[in-house]
Amino acid sequence: MKHETDKYQDIRDAVRALCAEFPDEYHRKVDEARRYPEEFVDALTKAGWMAALIPQEYGGSGLGLTEASVIMEEINRAGGNSGACHGQMYNMGTLLRHGSEAQKKKYLPKIATGEWRLQSMGVTEPTTGTDTTKIKTTAVKKGDRYVVNGQKVWISRVQHSDFMILLARTTPLADVKKKSEGMSIFMVDLREAVGSGLTVRPIPNMVNHETNELFFENLEIPAENLIGQEGQGFKYILDGLNAERTLIAAECIGDGYWFVDRVSAYVKDRIVFGRPIGQNQGVQFPIAESYIEVEAANLMRWEACRRFDAHEPCGAQANMAKYLAAKASWEAANACIQFHGGFGFANEYDVERKFRETRLYQVAPISTNLILSYVAEHVLGLPRSF
Repeated sequence: MKHETDKYQDIRDAVRALCAEFPDEYHRKVDEARRYPEEFVDALTKAGWMAALIPQEYGGSGLGLTEASVIMEEINRAGGNSGACHGQMYNMGTLLRHGSEAQKKKYLPKIATGEWRLQSMGVTEPTTGTDTTKIKTTAVKKGDRYVVNGQKVWISRVQHSDFMILLARTTPLADVKKKSEGMSIFMVDLREAVGSGLTVRPIPNMVNHETNELFFENLEIPAENLIGQEGQGFKYILDGLNAERTLIAAECIGDGYWFVDRVSAYVKDRIVFGRPIGQNQGVQFPIAESYIEVEAANLMRWEACRRFDAHEPCGAQANMAKYLAAKASWEAANACIQFHGGFGFANEYDVERKFRETRLYQVAPISTNLILSYVAEHVLGLPRSF
């Protein structure tokens, strides 16, 4: 299947060339061993792709979310999984847009070179889920430090990060006028925190996506690690969440193209009853429909990126892009595994691995139902349902 050349073709070609050094067998073995793709992430970092969003004056490429989304798309399109490294992309926005100049000078150059990794963001909690304003993790200021107590869950890549963006409540919910106030963002040095107030408990799961439960017990954070103004953290984190959803959309689009390409090639060659199964409309139509849906989701991805890079409101577009792309990739995954038949379940074809990976995005980082609720309330003006 041929794809039209676009203005990001140079980025695509370069990322594809790097990914070609890590073929399906590499990602298959990483998945089987349940290990982190250290060599792959290091290669991306050394090539400068993980520093795409960091301004040039801090050692990065100074690119926008649009270009970052192309990088993530191509990783998945090549058969990899951007979930191993995408956190550094969307976490970067919080620091870039709301960090002080001193913080940027301290963190960004070393993140750009790969000396430090910023892969984790601690927001979700066991009892609140997506109801972020109800988080119970607290950060109480005592002198020149904040003392953190609480719990987070589904926090990825902690073991492979040097720093984590943490959202905690600095003013009790009962003491704020708006429930979105009173939360703050902190940069946590995981190298110092783990074992000194922070306990990490891995959560085994159906995909090789390293994720954890975190327990904070009187963890002390220097006051200088506060990002932006105290109490404004929820507003700051929304930038990161919009970037996250847009990048996830791009990854799903990459997955969608991977599934469509794989199944299209397979059904041309698979001969049953004396003819290729791809000659049957019952096989053709689901594949064609999947391709159409991936292409449509792609258009919403570009609009979400454009708005984010222009500093325009993009919440609706980021959510809709994630919804459409996750749905499209899942439908493409189903067509791919269905028409591979039993071979789709064999590890050596890589379909079952990608099938598991893309299924995650129906649930995370925000479920499809919550996106529908968002659009109903904030775009269509319908009464809030919860």
